Amino acid sequence: MIYALSDDAGKEILTLKGEQYKYLIKVRRHSVGDELFFRNKEQIKQLHRYIITDIESRSATLKLLETNTQEFKPKKFFHIGWCVIDSKSVEKVLASLNEMGVGKVSFVYCERSQKNFKPDIKRYQRILEASNQQCGRTDFIEFEIFKNLSSFIDAYPDTQVLDFTPEVLEKESDLLRVLIGCEGGFSPSEKELLQNQKRFRFDTPLVLRSESAALAISAKVLL
Repeated sequence: MIYALSDDAGKEILTLKGEQYKYLIKVRRHSVGDELFFRNKEQIKQLHRYIITDIESRSATLKLLETNTQEFKPKKFFHIGWCVIDSKSVEKVLASLNEMGVGKVSFVYCERSQKNFKPDIKRYQRILEASNQQCGRTDFIEFEIFKNLSSFIDAYPDTQVLDFTPEVLEKESDLLRVLIGCEGGFSPSEKELLQNQKRFRFDTPLVLRSESAALAISAKVLL
């Protein structure tokens, strides 16, 4: 863990209780004299260094040593338009996308998206908080939802499309945003809608799952 999030981070005295106490003291086995770093979501660029001064059976007391401005965020902005799939599949790869540095994910209800699937944005945000504490990132992936593909393309006309096409992705440095289909790919009417968008595929004969494609393209662009 690079830092821990706390609503009280920045105060002269910080008290650990509950799950955070259990994790930092019982699991990570920190003791009196150890120094820990904390951030507050409201002012996440501020890094607060604390020292543990006292540990009791259900709480620990920490004293603020110093506060510095330290920001760690991706060097490049990358945006994924993602046709809606099962939220459980998104959850499995979301922390990895966050660690790589994805800047925004737009969930798009495409024609072959199962309409009973609904992105759980609040749960995604909790996953990001845990991921940021582990990787050190100090900004969060932005989320938004589009009711159909045409509204997404209207909002982002420069979108490139990952699809089954002869053109192989070779140069990824100028790729800003990509659209990834759901299981079953794009419908005929959606393919017609996307005919003016730049399209590409990976150089592989294998078919990737939607979440695998999201990981693969993010790694090529950002790492």
